[in-house]
Amino acid sequence: MTTTVFRRPPRIAPPTVPGGDLVMQPPPDLPRPDGGNTWLTALPALSGLGSVAYMFAGPANPITYVAGSMFLFSSLAMVGGSVLRNRTSNKGSANQSRADYLRYLRRMRGDVRQVAAAQRELALWRGPAPDQLWTIASGPRLWERRAADPDFGLVRVGRGPQSLITPLVTGETGPIDELDPLSSTSLRRFVITHSVLPDEPMMLASRRLAGVRLGGSRDEARGLCRALLVQAATFHAPDDLRIAICTRDPDAEEWAWAKWLPHAQLPDETDNVGPTRLITPSLAGLEELLGTELTNRPRFNRTATPDPDVPQLLVVVDGGRVDGAELLLDPDGLQAVTIIDLDGVAQELAVLHGMSLVVDDGKIAQRVGDELVWLGDADATPVPLAESIARQLAGVRLDTVAAQGEDLGSADNSLPGLLGIADPGDLDVERLWRPRPVRDRLRTPIGPSADGTVLELDIKEAAQDGMGPHGLVIGATGSGKSELLRTLVLGMAATHNSDVLNLVLVDFKGGATFAGMADLPHVAAVITNLENDLTMVDRMREALSGELNRRQEVLRDAGNLVSIRDYDRARAQGANLAPLPSLWVVVDEFSELLAQKPDFSELFVQIGRLGRSLGVHLLLASQRIDEGRLRGLESHLSYRIGLRTFSESESRAVLGVPDAYTLPSSPGHGYLKADTSGLRRFRAAYVSGPYRRTDAEDAIDLLPGSEVRPFTASYQPVLAPSDLAALNPEQAAEDETGADETSMLDVMVGQ
Repeated sequence: MTTTVFRRPPRIAPPTVPGGDLVMQPPPDLPRPDGGNTWLTALPALSGLGSVAYMFAGPANPITYVAGSMFLFSSLAMVGGSVLRNRTSNKGSANQSRADYLRYLRRMRGDVRQVAAAQRELALWRGPAPDQLWTIASGPRLWERRAADPDFGLVRVGRGPQSLITPLVTGETGPIDELDPLSSTSLRRFVITHSVLPDEPMMLASRRLAGVRLGGSRDEARGLCRALLVQAATFHAPDDLRIAICTRDPDAEEWAWAKWLPHAQLPDETDNVGPTRLITPSLAGLEELLGTELTNRPRFNRTATPDPDVPQLLVVVDGGRVDGAELLLDPDGLQAVTIIDLDGVAQELAVLHGMSLVVDDGKIAQRVGDELVWLGDADATPVPLAESIARQLAGVRLDTVAAQGEDLGSADNSLPGLLGIADPGDLDVERLWRPRPVRDRLRTPIGPSADGTVLELDIKEAAQDGMGPHGLVIGATGSGKSELLRTLVLGMAATHNSDVLNLVLVDFKGGATFAGMADLPHVAAVITNLENDLTMVDRMREALSGELNRRQEVLRDAGNLVSIRDYDRARAQGANLAPLPSLWVVVDEFSELLAQKPDFSELFVQIGRLGRSLGVHLLLASQRIDEGRLRGLESHLSYRIGLRTFSESESRAVLGVPDAYTLPSSPGHGYLKADTSGLRRFRAAYVSGPYRRTDAEDAIDLLPGSEVRPFTASYQPVLAPSDLAALNPEQAAEDETGADETSMLDVMVGQ
């Protein structure tokens, strides 16, 4: 099986959902009758009734009776019309307010539906359907959830009604009997209809539960449990989440598929067929495999913030042997351990620190006391689908270097791997040293960068699209500074002929940084342990100063050429000139050197001033930086490399930002700041690792008669050494001699 080292890319941002409450306008009040206006209108008419009475009380006269009758009828009509008009006005006002409010609800319905659509999109993003997980397992969202993420440990259990994420809140209203009844009914129905979304993914926060009891139909409970495990394995890396299964027959169909999950394998222990699987017939055996990883965990605390350094452990109990005294069944629970119990052996744990679910007829319910609260439709993953996704994940391993370094790493972080060298012990020097285009000259890989590409150091000057010619490396003790310098020097030597590049390697203290590199044909001198012999410092200064003068004379004799670029151009055009390789002077612990010999800074400044045209490049490295000692050299340092520093101030002095102080403690993490590329994060490659031959002659032979062994879920004992010796004496004898611990650096230098 081919293993792929997976480097998690930066997490893709999930869909966004509006926050806060949706405040609904209250329904309008009923219009109140305005009696005052009616009487004001009718009062003049009523006052005329006295005149009518006076007219009828006078002498009988037909004209008087007719006029009085007309006046009476007109007064009564005026009063009736005023009352009727006022009532009609009140009714029209109520109808208009009701229509306006219903239009408002129609507008709000559109807004609420937008929120509901965004909520549904987010829910499906967090909890896709089981038959969609294969797309996650083969895409950039694989293992996207880190231990510190808020959605770590979330797994989907089914689909059912869910409350709207932005509650519908009604504004303040008056007494109910004063509200318009139709508008109030419409608002109530609106809130009931839109406050709950049907058929939404239901999530279970396993990180906050010590036990989950799955009851009901055993087959359906297994289907739901498989769905939980497959989703957890797809979204969480094996370093952050472990899966263990206790079942009567590990090789039975129900759970044998889990053997392919890297989450269900111990990375540091193997049996006769591969990594030891966390699938056992007894719970005690499972605890024995987990060992201190289990026993060192504190008790479960629902309110405590989970420790991101403690991996989540999902333990399935389905038919395995349980004695009842196992630590996993302790009613107090363990931190970041969730027991998924299909047998009922952890019922007390589920009651105290978890929940009980019942699955039956495709539905899922939560048991609350003696009652069942039905939640919705249960998820189910059949065995073939679970095995298919598990096999997708089987060959994938998280790059632990990248995990420690905030997603920086590479499938092969060694220098040979970055250079495309299959076997450091069999270098194709002719291919590696073939003439390079100008763009690729004086370039070497540093290591993988944050964007997944390989970051290169280019010590050419900016006019040739380089970062150089001079630079600075600062890194605290244990930051990987010495390994970075070895990697850069060997990378240049492996890709450039000695006619193109020469090296002067200086280590003021000790000499361990460049140990073993003196035999490189590029190295003109390795000057070490200057601390104990300061006279060597003066001799080195004279030698470097003399080399600057010599190069000036070579350019002058070649026809008063201005720079080494003109010299190389003249040679390319056929001029009879000897090669004039670039010279890279690498000085480790330069701060200590300047502390003992302050006047040596004058030579560094001279190289900084003249090196650009003479082809002399300078790289200064130290654990600390004292800007006062640079004495004018700072303006010539066009690129800076900051590994982890002792303080924020040192990081600012090197990079202009405090970021290098907060780098991970593991060696090799750093930032490169160049005038042309800004600040870039990287993880340095290495060359000091042990050399392992990769040719067929030294490949590990399979045991005779055992070339093909079935990969089982159950444990397969490893053959005893005596059995191995009897089956393959030559291999056993080779194993007794021990592995070749020669480093890649020594092998490549020898080549």
